[in-house]
Amino acid sequence: MSDEAEPGYVRVRLDLSYDGSEFSGWAKQAGGRRTVQGEIEDALRTVTRSKDTTYELTVAGRTDAGVHARGQVAHVDLPAELWDEHREKLLKRLAGRLPKDVRVWAVREAPSGFNARFSAVWRRYAYRVTDNPGGVDPLLRSHVLWHDWPLDVDAMNEAAERLLGERDFAAYCKKREGATTIRTLQQLSLERGSDGVITATVRADAFCHNMVRSLIGALLFVGDGHRAADWPGKVLAAGVRDSAVHVVRPHGLTLEEVGYPADELLAARNKEARNRRTLPGAGCC
Repeated sequence: MSDEAEPGYVRVRLDLSYDGSEFSGWAKQAGGRRTVQGEIEDALRTVTRSKDTTYELTVAGRTDAGVHARGQVAHVDLPAELWDEHREKLLKRLAGRLPKDVRVWAVREAPSGFNARFSAVWRRYAYRVTDNPGGVDPLLRSHVLWHDWPLDVDAMNEAAERLLGERDFAAYCKKREGATTIRTLQQLSLERGSDGVITATVRADAFCHNMVRSLIGALLFVGDGHRAADWPGKVLAAGVRDSAVHVVRPHGLTLEEVGYPADELLAARNKEARNRRTLPGAGCC
């Protein structure tokens, strides 16, 4: 996955959002399942009149089925002559071609060295849940989880503070062969709004599979009194999946924003992001 477009091509950044309710996740899949990547690539092929040519998107962070995005970022490499021909009208043409549950908000030439995935320095998610005894507002039902026990937000924040920093999050991730589970969790905090909806803000340099939804599952157990505030930290320290940690449903999760460094720091960030990480003190023995 190159950090520069090939000669004769232009790297284009796309800022986009989508309601994940009817998608089988971001990434294209076999079997004709509907995905965000598939819809956007199809629309690009149509509006640029590229016939059988598909220009593949690279995304900042793949989302699972049912997960939403407000601030997703992707890039695509287009032939220079195609970009010159369509750049002024591409955004409006995509708006006319894309389904209503996915929108592209900005299309622009990316700076040298930009890679939507490897250049990112952080991703920020929000998970929304309510403990309202009557359930979820019907207008929010596709974006808010209902938890049928009262939740103590202060206890959840106390537990969350113990998970911050650079850690091995193997206990909260679905293991993938050859992939590290070391991440730097920069923010994990919860706040109850005036409408009773609790929003968990989760920001890290990167996330491993199911990490956010597993962390929220652990914090809900603390919030409803089933576990003490130190329990999620003990699970983390154990380093293995705990059957008591539930992966909460995807519809409460939204990718809110992706952060990138200044243009002159892109190359260094790309290199750093590709390095396999180990924790301080970790060695061969």
